[in-house]
Formats: sequence, C-alpha cells, structure tokens
Amino acid sequence: MRKLSEKDIQILKKMAPEIEGKSRIEYRSILPPISMHFAEDAEDFQARLERLDGQELRYLAGRILDGSECLLCISPEFAGIFIDMLEEKQPGEDAEKIRALYKSSTGYEA
Repeated sequence: MRKLSEKDIQILKKMAPEIEGKSRIEYRSILPPISMHFAEDAEDFQARLERLDGQELRYLAGRILDGSECLLCISPEFAGIFIDMLEEKQPGEDAEKIRALYKSSTGYEA
C-alpha cells in the first residue's frame, strides 16, 4: 500500500486547500480523491490542476508511469483533462505514454 510522501501531500494540499489543517490524510494517491471528493465537476478539476506547475505535473506523470498514482481510477473525461494539461505544460513523451497506457488499459480515449 502506498503512503503519501511529503511532496505528495504538498501537491494534494495545493489542489485541495480545504484539507489544510486535517490531522490525518488517509489517501493513498492524489488524482482519485481530487476527482471524486473535491472537484465539483470537470471545470473545477481543471482549475485545481492549473494550480500545479510543470514540475509538479511531471512528478505526477512519473508516479502514473511507475504505477504509484492511479490515473485509471478517474473518469475518462478527467484523465483527458490531466493528459491535455500535461501536454500543454510539459510537452514530451510522458503525455504520449500515459495517453497510450490509458487507452490500452481502459479502451477509452483520454
């Protein structure tokens, strides 16, 4: 079971500042709880992602590629928003790999 690192928690709090001050954070990943518990809709999810800089998006991409962050646990719409933003802020092969991984794993275009 994955335990969030300090960097993970910083990113989570940046995307969901409403959790600041909680004594315990029970999540094992970042994107699923943001998409399911905090974002009100796709626009809100995108706005929360826009708070992240390129390095933080690259960090999340690395976690997706190593299997410790679950992009497959969020809706295809939200996955597409994440991948599109990654392509915009950090163009390169990570976004292409993640898009291909998502499609091969779910059958959905993200």
